[in-house]
Amino acid sequence: MAVVLDILNRDPRRKLDVSPEAAQPDEAAANAKARHPEKAHRPDQPMARKPDWIRVKAPGSPKWAETNRIVRENKLVTVCEEAGCPNIGECWEKKHATFMIMGDTCTRACAFCNVKTGMPQPLDQNEPDSVAKAVEKLGLTHVVITSVDRDDLADGGAEHFAQVIRAIRERSPKTTIEILTPDFLRKPGALEIVVAARPDVFNHNLETVPSKYLKVRPGARYFHSIRLLQRVKELDPTIFTKSGIMVGLGEERNEVLQLMDDLRSGEVDFITIGQYLQPTRKHHPVIRFVTPDEFKAFETTAYAKGFLMVSSSPLTRSSHHAGEDFARLKSARAAQTGR
Repeated sequence: MAVVLDILNRDPRRKLDVSPEAAQPDEAAANAKARHPEKAHRPDQPMARKPDWIRVKAPGSPKWAETNRIVRENKLVTVCEEAGCPNIGECWEKKHATFMIMGDTCTRACAFCNVKTGMPQPLDQNEPDSVAKAVEKLGLTHVVITSVDRDDLADGGAEHFAQVIRAIRERSPKTTIEILTPDFLRKPGALEIVVAARPDVFNHNLETVPSKYLKVRPGARYFHSIRLLQRVKELDPTIFTKSGIMVGLGEERNEVLQLMDDLRSGEVDFITIGQYLQPTRKHHPVIRFVTPDEFKAFETTAYAKGFLMVSSSPLTRSSHHAGEDFARLKSARAAQTGR
């Protein structure tokens, strides 16, 4: 992952806003302060050495460059870059990119996240069409759209999500659409706006177990997120629902199993489980690296609890292999329901 972040950091088209492990201490501190002013005063946390089983392919192939060019030309933001995703080399090689709408600045300050924190700019009214054009140029059969939290907006950005979905459908009617949304906390009616636009997959990540919310995800509420996912099914049972968590933040195994039960109580179809990787020394430390065997055990248990689809591995991320996983998700529902 350090290699991936270092290459992104040296891209002359990007602001110097990523703090890779390989950066010099002064540079890393300056970058962290610029992106995360709310974390600047915190003491540095140790950064654990990654185990042998966490390996990624560094970006830079011709196909990666083509994806990069299309993203730049359309002035788009991707969570692949902003969050320093370790899978960017693999995904962009396949022309798969997760678009992050409503800007690159989040109104919340989660302890795990590398997306910039602050007061966002006004919405770009041309963004829905820009995203739709990029989807068309990339020839995507399945696209993932996520966003920063926009607590500053009356609807949390719900209508903007709906506009992006409609714009993609107009230009690429055969493309299936997966969205990864904020929680729309204290935004009455927002969820209904997004569901009415009928995405194929509605994803909202729990991120961690409830006992860790105060430190890891202080701006969110665990049971609100559970209820959000349950409400999607009540509004439109045909939409697939999905949620994901990180492990290695100090959670106990029994807490993860209880979280699975909570998601199934809301009829969530798909769960992703991946290893937390610490972006900078100002972020929450990795408490431990979960072994591949443990991830496999989580997968087996999740299927036993009734999930239609499970992705559980150290490098699993919400949108990793999203297109292939969507095809498998549809097949699993068809096998279960006969349609």
